[in-house]
Amino acid sequence: MSKGTVLITGASSGIGYKFAERFAKDQYNIVVIARSEDKLKSLKEKLESLYGITVFSYTKDLSLQEEVNDLYQQLQNENIEVDILINNAGFGLYGEFVETDLDEELNMIDLNIKTLTQLTKLIVKDMVKRNKGKILNVSSTAAFQPGPLMAVYYATKAYVLSFTEALENELKGTNVTVSVLCPGPTATNFTSRAKLGESKLFNRGVMNVDDVVRIGYDEFMKGKTLIIPGFKNRFLANSVRFLPRKVVTSVVRSMQDRRVQ
Repeated sequence: MSKGTVLITGASSGIGYKFAERFAKDQYNIVVIARSEDKLKSLKEKLESLYGITVFSYTKDLSLQEEVNDLYQQLQNENIEVDILINNAGFGLYGEFVETDLDEELNMIDLNIKTLTQLTKLIVKDMVKRNKGKILNVSSTAAFQPGPLMAVYYATKAYVLSFTEALENELKGTNVTVSVLCPGPTATNFTSRAKLGESKLFNRGVMNVDDVVRIGYDEFMKGKTLIIPGFKNRFLANSVRFLPRKVVTSVVRSMQDRRVQ
C-alpha cells in the first residue's frame, strides 16, 4: 500500500528526478508536472514499473499562474490529496545584469518565487485542515549572500529561505512541517541551463546529486528545518555571517568569474 502522495515540481531531471525515485522506492505515489509530455510519460512508466506505485502526471507550464491554479483544481477534482510537497522547480542565469535577458529573468522570478509561493499557499491550507503534511522548498547556498553575475537567481533563493523559515514558525502547533534544502553546486543540468559551464564555482568540488538527495531526504523526513548537504557547504553558508557584506560580495564575484583559458 502507498504511504501517501508526493507532489514534486521540476521532477523531469536533476534533484527533482532523484527525489521522485527516492519517494517511489519508499512506496509513495507521485504527482509530477512538466512542460514536456514525453518526459512525463517516460518517468511515469519507469517509476510505476520499478516500484509498483501510481504516478499522476500533468503537462503544465508552472511559471504561469493560471496553470498552477488549473493543476490544483485538477487535483481537487480527482480527489488527490497531497501529503508531501516538494517545491523544486527553478533555474538560474549567469551574466552581468546589464547584459542578461530581462524576459528570462522575469520568468525566473515567476518560477522560483511566485510559483513556489502560490503552490504552497494552495496546498498548505489543505494540509492544515487535515492537520498533517510536509513541505520541502529547494533553495541553495546562494540564499546566504548576494551573488554578482547571478544577481537575480541569488535573490530568488534568498526569498525561498526567508519564506520557508517564517512559514515554519507560523505552523508551529500543527502537524505540518516545512523545511528548506540548500545544496551547494551540484552535478545536474542546472549548470548548462544557467550557462555556468566555465564558472570557477562549478568547477570546484561539485556534489553528486545522489548524495544531495540522500541527505536531503533523510533530514527532511526527520523534520529538520534547514538542510545544507555537505560539510564545506555548511561551513561556507555559516561563515558569511562574520564577514563584512562588501567582502562577501567580492569573494562571490571572484568565485563566479569564468576561468581564464
